[in-house]
Amino acid sequence: MSSATDTGSAQHADPHASIYDHGFLRVAAVTVPVALADPATNARRHLEQLQALEQQQVGLAVFPELSLTGYSLDDLVLQEPLLDAAEAALATLIEASRDLLPILVVGAPLRSRDRARLFNCAVIIHRGQVLGIAPKQNLPTYREFYERRWYAPGDDADGVLVRIAGQDHPLTPHGIITVSDVPGLSLFVEICEDMWVPVPPSAQAVLAGATVVANLSGSPITVGRAEDRKLMARSASARCQAAYVYAAAGAGESTTDLAWDGQTFVYECGDLLGESERFPQDPRATIVDVDLDRIVAERRRQSTIDENRRTHAAALEAFETWTETSLFAPGGTEVSVPRPATGPLRRPLHRFPFVPDDPSRLAQDSYEAFSIQVAGLVRRLAAIGGDEPGGARPVIGVSGGLDSTHALIVCARAMDLLGRDRSEILAYTMPGFATTEHTRSNAELLSEAIGASFETIDIRPASTQMLADMGHPVGRGEEVYDVTFENVQAGMRYDYLFRLANHHGGIVVGTGDLSELALGWCTYGVGDQMSHYGVNAGVPKTLIQHLIRWVIAEGLFDVATSELLQAVLDTEISPELIPTKPGEKAQSTEDSIGPYALHDFTLYHLLRRGYGPAKIAYLAHQAWGDLEAGQWPAGYADGDKRAYTRGEIRGWLTVFTRRFFSTQFKRSAVPNAPKVLAGGSLSPRGDWRMPSDVTSRAWLAEIEAEVPGD
Repeated sequence: MSSATDTGSAQHADPHASIYDHGFLRVAAVTVPVALADPATNARRHLEQLQALEQQQVGLAVFPELSLTGYSLDDLVLQEPLLDAAEAALATLIEASRDLLPILVVGAPLRSRDRARLFNCAVIIHRGQVLGIAPKQNLPTYREFYERRWYAPGDDADGVLVRIAGQDHPLTPHGIITVSDVPGLSLFVEICEDMWVPVPPSAQAVLAGATVVANLSGSPITVGRAEDRKLMARSASARCQAAYVYAAAGAGESTTDLAWDGQTFVYECGDLLGESERFPQDPRATIVDVDLDRIVAERRRQSTIDENRRTHAAALEAFETWTETSLFAPGGTEVSVPRPATGPLRRPLHRFPFVPDDPSRLAQDSYEAFSIQVAGLVRRLAAIGGDEPGGARPVIGVSGGLDSTHALIVCARAMDLLGRDRSEILAYTMPGFATTEHTRSNAELLSEAIGASFETIDIRPASTQMLADMGHPVGRGEEVYDVTFENVQAGMRYDYLFRLANHHGGIVVGTGDLSELALGWCTYGVGDQMSHYGVNAGVPKTLIQHLIRWVIAEGLFDVATSELLQAVLDTEISPELIPTKPGEKAQSTEDSIGPYALHDFTLYHLLRRGYGPAKIAYLAHQAWGDLEAGQWPAGYADGDKRAYTRGEIRGWLTVFTRRFFSTQFKRSAVPNAPKVLAGGSLSPRGDWRMPSDVTSRAWLAEIEAEVPGD
């Protein structure tokens, strides 16, 4: 078991010190070598692990099925000495739990008060109290299993009394544990086989409100079964929008006829948060931080979950047993107790949430994203007569920059699939007052390498005339490079493109991306905000570069074209609208509006997760505060890697918030474009609906009050 990261429990001044201040719960799925038929020894081993978990600020600890006695007891489980010893071991744990933080879930066989029935139970304990006792509801009696020989099924055992240390406790097969000082935590427990039936108890429990499901498992191991368990748990967590905490029996169980691997893992909404080594000979634990805010937000957003609850309302009436505790206040009192300092988050946290860290997953996502973009354009062209040679043509402005380059190769692939010659792509570069020879050359060389028809239209004369007609100082030769000066150029380019599309019987293919839409970094109307069809509008800036890398790696174009694509990747992002003098730094988009890496991080967590700025800032600090922590996506250049201070995160988060709210009117009028990522789109006809005249005051106030800037 890993060592503690921070043992502090005093009141902390740092708002980023504790995961519990940001909607997380630290859970542990623990497997411990069992002393078969020796509950006293097993209780001691449990307590040893619980002391270590206490030091790591774990709030929920889940042990395997029948962890206090061992699962593989066969007929010994019916013996009175064993059952007496199991009750005594439970009493030991209950008493010891008074001074422990974690809610613990352990397994034990328990007799009904009349001693005529035996139940395979999960006992939920906290602060000296038994919060619930969940009996196993589905007892396997097939292949190697023979559980009905010993145990009574627990599905209809609500309220049946069992005895622990001379005290009666009711069984709670439909019990849910809520925790008042950990918002969003509602715990339900099932046991092993309960997960494998067509309608598991947890499916109904989550409809009744449970957010975290614990599974205590015996589950002997055979080839392939470990993956089957993960399949079941992943499916349950994804379908139910819940966390699933799984702990299986391991070392010490009888190998007379079976073997055991001690598998532990935790899933959250279909994502694997962590797993431990299998076949250990000593204790192992998967310790991760579950995002309760995410679970609650996903359920609120996915309204069919509540519709499903209404469908099964009659069955859910059984879930009457709701027990409440307080994680941090001893005895469940209402006393305010400070949250412990917990150290860094223990969960996969991606700097680039739109870009998978795993190379194989990134390649698969890149294939799907590129294919979606191409399929969208193919369908749009086919719908307007562009499925035959000489039909509607793609008209595109190419600047030599990232977005237009990617849109151009999407056009090329679409023409290939339509059986049309790439020369029917009409590519135009339109240099303005700040266009560099480097980007202009990239645009020309790439268009020619692709095989597109290419022309240059110098927009400076027309832009100068417009500025002069407007009475703008630049029209008189003065160096006044304001937003009007920039937008005249951006608008002129698209004015030409639309008229060229009219002239040649084509459609303007939009090149602007999802990140630019979020920030409003586009010229409204006759500008790069508008097109006949946008191929990049569902793709964030941080992913586009990886899509181009994937195109290069897959060899979709020849070597010369791939070299030009790499040259584009190596060029700094710039709108190239403001002239620079020798020795001056060229205009940089990220100098103006901030790093796309941070903005895309914010966009994902706002759009897909619904988080507020305080939580986004906390996550950003966890992901971006340390250059060496975590993984970087495949192909990400070392020279581009950097970290951000909390002050920088706060500053750019403020910029994002102001721009996102003030530029919604641009997103309300976006042209058609395919949704590409599960992370969402900003189309008013798709993922995002928002008034254009709403205030950002509440969000900015949260930044001011809750986001540290030091």
